[in-house]
Order: sequence, then structure tokens, then C-alpha cells
Amino acid sequence: MAPSEHHPQHGPFTHECRPPGAPNTPPIFRRLVDLALPVIGLNVLRVLSLAVDTAMCGRLPNAEDALKALGFATQVVFLLMVGMMGLVVGAVAAVSRAHGAGDEDRVEHVMRQSTMLTVVVALVVALVGNLLAPAILQALGASPDVVGLGLDYLRPHVGFTVFYYLAILYAGLLRGVGNTRLPFLVALVSNGLNVLLNYGLILGNLGMPALGVQGAAIGTVVSQAVGVFLLMSLMATGRVEGLRLPLNAERIDGDIARELFRIGAPAALDMVILNAGFVSIIGMLGRIDEIAVAAHGVGLRVQALAFIPGLSISQATGAMVGNALGAADVKEARAVVRSSVVLCLLVMTSVALAIIAGASGLVALFDVPRGTPLHDLAVEWMQILGYGMPVVGVHIAFVGMFRGAGATRTSLWINVLGTLLVQIPLSWFLGFPLGLGVIGVWAGFPLSFIVKAALGAMFYRQGSWAKTGRTLRAKPA
Repeated sequence: MAPSEHHPQHGPFTHECRPPGAPNTPPIFRRLVDLALPVIGLNVLRVLSLAVDTAMCGRLPNAEDALKALGFATQVVFLLMVGMMGLVVGAVAAVSRAHGAGDEDRVEHVMRQSTMLTVVVALVVALVGNLLAPAILQALGASPDVVGLGLDYLRPHVGFTVFYYLAILYAGLLRGVGNTRLPFLVALVSNGLNVLLNYGLILGNLGMPALGVQGAAIGTVVSQAVGVFLLMSLMATGRVEGLRLPLNAERIDGDIARELFRIGAPAALDMVILNAGFVSIIGMLGRIDEIAVAAHGVGLRVQALAFIPGLSISQATGAMVGNALGAADVKEARAVVRSSVVLCLLVMTSVALAIIAGASGLVALFDVPRGTPLHDLAVEWMQILGYGMPVVGVHIAFVGMFRGAGATRTSLWINVLGTLLVQIPLSWFLGFPLGLGVIGVWAGFPLSFIVKAALGAMFYRQGSWAKTGRTLRAKPA
């Protein structure tokens, strides 16, 4: 179907998703805001889901060990997520381009292929993850008692990780066709069910068995499964404009699989490099002051929430850039990027001001007594983080551009340069030879983003990322 023939039918599960250049299309900045707001809500709900598990497990008789187990298990879940996130980046880039070109057949084909690839990845992770989970927990430093509790939480999560993976995939694919409201609404239902099931299964309420940390995992898995089945049923019946999920299986398309891997692998490695930077900070802080490590942990909890608005705008940017390039509209793609930079800068600056002004109060929320070394160091770290957030926002906007354009290798090289050649050496130099201690180690993190943002701006102007067409790689003849 050509773009000019696409007439959306509005309803409770549809979204204003006109192709670039269509009549009565809202301004780009407005469209970006409308697309990003539900994504912000969805990402907040994902963070709150883990917070619910943590809060309820904190009421168990063995709360201290249970919370340690959740901390270790969460790290394992994240490690197993890296490959899947690469697949999602590739699938969203492919779908957004095909949708921008008005090629609904290709949208359906990529969706079905990415669904099958996700199931394959999830099965591999379920098998390998369950086999390696004890060794990984021990390698992370968990005691034998904590390892046992960690496995109680991990076994259901890893064994049924297919639901978590599909939920992330479908939210991304829907974003690629301009529909971010539906994943958010489904996540509201799923999270509400998660709270109810966790309340019953962790603590033994509502006539349910008290399963402790295992109950937290079961409740989360069941709520994820319900959300996925709800999304699948809506998409399979054609009630979601711009996206239909055929339920019949087909053979893996090697061309599609290679295309998704080519785009997604650098994005997955990008996450590994970024987290290597975080690990290096902890390692350096540990050599100076263990209290600084604890302060860093407090700051990371705030950082996880503070980065959500910028990362969500970046995800919406990727979808809109892909749509524009699929429709061969480079001018609109560039306009989307400019709007994204402005929006990220405004939003992240606002968040930064709130963090800088309220750092002491935010630290107190974690029951850290005022005036203690832990409190003072945590406040210093959060303020340093706050001062760097505007430039982080600019970098995040360009990351959305690269991912939407499928130029993930460029984004990876920027991250390699900014993290491995700037952040880590700079943190070491400021902290040790220059003698600034923990402040110097922390300062290297936001300073490295100046380099990353500058490189992103340079590649934006250079324009090699703006390759048009419904695919990111021409099919063989």
C-alpha cells in the first residue's frame, strides 16, 4: 500500500500515525511529545515493577537476605537482556522504515520473524541461564544462603523469560508504527495484576500460599504473560492500526535475521561498553573509600529514574526517524532529530535542576541520616550527575537518531571512544594522579558525555546516517 493510500481508522487501540508529509499532520515537535509521553509512562512502570518486588520482599522475616538475593538476581536478569535488546533495536528500525514506506506486508513479515527469533533467543536463555545461574550468582559474590534465595527468584524469571522478551519486543514494534499508547495501557493492567499477585504470593495474603521471593517471581511472570497475550490478541485480530500479527509460523528468513543482527549487535555491545564504564567507577571508588561505593549505589537508584524521560524521547526519536527515512524524507528525519535535541535538553535540564536542588532530600528518602559521610558523598555524586544531565540529554537524542537510521555501528564507536578512551582514563587521572579522589572519579562520567554529544552532532551534520528506503539493506536479486 502506498503512503498516500493509507487512511487510519481510529478507535480505542489506534493512534494518529500519518505518514510523513500527509495532510493535517501535527508539527514534528508535537508529534514527538505525543509519542514519547506514553513511552515515559511505560518505562516508569517497568522500574516500579521491580520496586514492588523489592518493597514487598522487604517485609519478609528474612528480609535482609531476600533483598540481597533480589539485588544479585536483578544483575543476572540484566546480563541476560543484552542480546534481546539488540534484537529489539534491529526490529524497530526495520519496522519503522517499512511503515514509513507504507509497506504493510513487510511490516507483518518483520514482526512475525522477530517474534520467532525472540522465542528462539528466550529458549536459549532459559536453558543456558538456568544452568549458569548458580555460578553467576557465586561469581557476583553471593553467599550460599543468598544464592538459594536468588535461584528461587531467578528460576521462574529465566524459565519463562519469553514473556518478558515479547513484551519488550511488541512495545518496540508498536512504537515503530507510532502507537505508544497501547503498550502503556496494557502495562497498567499488567502492573496492577503484578501488585495483586505479589501481595498474595509473597506474603501469603488473599488465600494464596506464602512463597517469599519465589512468589515475587511467579507473580511477575504471570502478569507479564497476561500482558503479552492481551497484546497478541489485539494485534492478531487487526484491531491495532498499522500493525497486524499473523499467528501462523513460518521458516526463519535468513535475510531478515541477518539484517536485524547487523543492526542490533552493535546496539547490544553498546550496552556492554556503557556498563563497563559503570563497573570501572565502582572499582575505582572501592580503592578509595567503600562508603563512596554505597553512596554511588544510592545515586544510581535516582539515576535510573532520572534518565527515563531522556531515554524515552530517544526511543520515540528512533521510531520517527525510521518512518521518515522509510518514506525517503531526509528533511523530516533531520527535523525530528533537531526537535529531539531541543526536547531532551529541556527535559533533562529540568530534571537536573530538581536533582541539584533536592539532592539532600532525595538521599534522605533512602533512610540515610543527614550529616553522615554516606549522606554527604551521595549528595555530592547526585549533584555532579545533575550538572552533567543536559549534555547527557543531547547525546541520548543522537543515540535515538542512530538507532532509528540503523547506524548502530556509528553509535557504538562513539560510545567506545567516549567510555573506554575518555571516561575511564579521565576518571582515573582525576581521581588518582590529580588527587581529586572520589569527586574526580565521578566527574569523569559527565565530562565524557561532552565528547559523545560533540561526536553525535558531527555525524548528524555529516549526514551519512540518513540512508533512505523501506529496508536497511537491499535484498539480493
